[in-house]
Amino acid sequence: MSSRLPARLLVLALAAWNSLAAPGRRQPPDAPRRILIAHHLLLGDTLMLTPLLAKLRARYPAAEIIMATPKAIAPLYRNHPYGVIALPYDPRDGTTLRALLKAGGFDLAIVPGDNRYSWLARAAGARWIIAFSGDRPAYKNWPVDRFVPYPDQPAAWGDMVSGLIDGSPPAPYKPEDWPAPDFRPFALPPQPYCILHVGASTVLKLWSPEKWRALAEFLTKCGLQIVWSGGPGEQSVVDKIDPDKKHLSFAGQLDLAQLWHLLAHARLLVCPDTGAAHLGRIVGIPTVTLFGPGSPVLCGAGEFWRNSPYRAVTVDNFPCRDQRVIFKRTIGWVRRCGRGQRECVNVGACMDGIQVADVRRAIEELGIRDE
Repeated sequence: MSSRLPARLLVLALAAWNSLAAPGRRQPPDAPRRILIAHHLLLGDTLMLTPLLAKLRARYPAAEIIMATPKAIAPLYRNHPYGVIALPYDPRDGTTLRALLKAGGFDLAIVPGDNRYSWLARAAGARWIIAFSGDRPAYKNWPVDRFVPYPDQPAAWGDMVSGLIDGSPPAPYKPEDWPAPDFRPFALPPQPYCILHVGASTVLKLWSPEKWRALAEFLTKCGLQIVWSGGPGEQSVVDKIDPDKKHLSFAGQLDLAQLWHLLAHARLLVCPDTGAAHLGRIVGIPTVTLFGPGSPVLCGAGEFWRNSPYRAVTVDNFPCRDQRVIFKRTIGWVRRCGRGQRECVNVGACMDGIQVADVRRAIEELGIRDE
């Protein structure tokens, strides 16, 4: 890994050169042959781009679609869902930047999140760049050719992203649309089992240990083996929940391709609003997501995943879920909380408001009941 500064200077120089060298070529393409999706999003946000991939493939069936993808996430795309080629990209890794630039020469580029990646798209030779309006500071937007406003009605972010491209919404998601990635073999738990993914990107999304234990007891009575899950460094979260190690834990032991296959053989996934929840929808496993500070509207199933076996559990209209910003754009209907632990005056209150009975009800709606 290296400093981001040399990479940024290279991107700025190439973007400026491409803009000056061929100003007349910045025209909207009628039938783009090569398309770039430029971003560096986290796992959940990356997976929520799937409606965009589906729509691009349906509208431009012969196009080559390349997506810049964080290195840890890229293996999920190894077998090319929707025919998409995922190029590993890390802004701090000059090797990945050079590989992306070498693949350049795009008729169309989509920038779904932070508009700073419009500079990356222009550096990679994109002739026409589409992004959401309203990002700041203004310099991020300079390479963008067409701005699309966020919708003024509530919607899932994945559905909003697909709206960057004109045309009918994509067909609803089916698990067979995404071939399972190759993975390093590992021993699966005894069948039948469920996965309780207890880790999260922030402590503000963690559910209390006693509630996880109560839920595990209920699911055991449903005839399911309990399997704890979490990301790197999250075994300590499992240890607080299950100090006696009554149940098997895979926390911190699996890469994302392996986690896919652990999910694929499970009967149920329960987790906070984190990347695992979105992976559960991709795999097609019945999934229950616990929303505390996050928005079940923005990060929920929306239209694209409307046929998925999925339930969101939250406390509606929680008072401090009151921020209206997403990717630095203020949107009137948004209700979420992006505060850090130091800013939160009542740490964990929104998650504590979620009761075990609420989660049990959601699980039973998905067809899993106490024997």
